[in-house]
Amino acid sequence: MDWIVVLAEGFIGMFEKGGETFIGMLTGIVPTLICLITAVNAIIKLVGEDRIQHFAQKCTKNIILRYSVFPLLAVFFLTNPMAFTFGKFLPEKQKPAFYDSAVSLVHPITGLFPHANAAELFVYTGIAAGITQLDLSLGPLAIRFFIVGMIIILIRGIITEKITTKMMKNRALNVEPN
Repeated sequence: MDWIVVLAEGFIGMFEKGGETFIGMLTGIVPTLICLITAVNAIIKLVGEDRIQHFAQKCTKNIILRYSVFPLLAVFFLTNPMAFTFGKFLPEKQKPAFYDSAVSLVHPITGLFPHANAAELFVYTGIAAGITQLDLSLGPLAIRFFIVGMIIILIRGIITEKITTKMMKNRALNVEPN
């Protein structure tokens, strides 16, 4: 009978810990996120949406910028999931690769810019809690997470673009005329 009590106490204890974490975020990270989102929206309004669109079109002409800087700007300024709308600046053959890059960046950017993917912040805060308990700084973790993320999105974008181009060519060859 004691094991049922232990199991029940453990079960409710999990939710109590979750509540404590939630309150900690509500008094800690949520105000920071609100300030960051407000600042990013202000920058977009100050710079002008037309200028941002023009810059985006220029940025996507280079494959390196297309799958590194462009997804970074999209995720930073529009955040997840609106960042994926930046794909409108790309031709159809590059949209899958952009999406792959952008979706792969929404977690690594969280350590430095939590506003970019607030919905998934619990992943980073879970890792950060362990690092903090070891009395280590979160700065190096956030920077390394971000750098690795940038390298990965570039590789994924280039590979996905090549695969997409090949698949589109193969499909065009296999299409029979009506």
